[in-house]
Amino acid sequence: MHGAYAPYVSPGKLRVADSLSAVLYFDLTAFSVTLPAMSYQTPSQALEVLYEIKKSKFHAFAACAPDRETAMELLAQKKAQYPDARHHCWAYLLGRPDMPVSVACSDDGEPSGTAGKPILNVLQHKDVGDVMLIVTRYFGGIKLGAGGLVRAYSSAAQQVMENLGVTQHVTLDEITVNADFKHEQFIRHWVTQQQGEVSDCQYSHQVTMTVALPAPEIDAFTAMCRNQGIEIANNE
Repeated sequence: MHGAYAPYVSPGKLRVADSLSAVLYFDLTAFSVTLPAMSYQTPSQALEVLYEIKKSKFHAFAACAPDRETAMELLAQKKAQYPDARHHCWAYLLGRPDMPVSVACSDDGEPSGTAGKPILNVLQHKDVGDVMLIVTRYFGGIKLGAGGLVRAYSSAAQQVMENLGVTQHVTLDEITVNADFKHEQFIRHWVTQQQGEVSDCQYSHQVTMTVALPAPEIDAFTAMCRNQGIEIANNE
């Protein structure tokens, strides 16, 4: 079986994907849980390390992947970089590390459960979200056995994650205001000071600005606007 396998999800029950599938894929948005906006750590830059055991080489690579498409692009790049490698095993965790929206993994031809799951297990015990981890293996001529493969893939994944640089990903909420032109620069400055951004700006008899701010700053922004006589168009 090729491609992603999406298991059926019912309330309170998660059915494990078919053991014959090359890819285990769990879309956790099926639980329809509304999560509060918050910040979490994500990879600040890509990193690759080399782990060797019994002449087998494991190139472990980790990078930021905010969505599945980005994760698959990273996988394609690694396959192009190491076209003669026997296995490109991987796992990703998308969204908040404590409550991801999607996780997936692949053994890519290794014995079932010896590569993808161990890599994913490492990700699930790190406080990092939006991460794709690929371990490319070159066989060294000495068989490691199922247990040896699990330990090797786990060690390679652990090594790259321990050295991976991270940055704080801040979830932004949007709010739209109608303001006089004299208030535009004041609003832009205030938003910038709070690590937010102006995502849209429309001009007519007034300036209509949509700003994105860290969730904890929304109430302060609303209060500031009311004090300045700035109209709040929405606060969804």
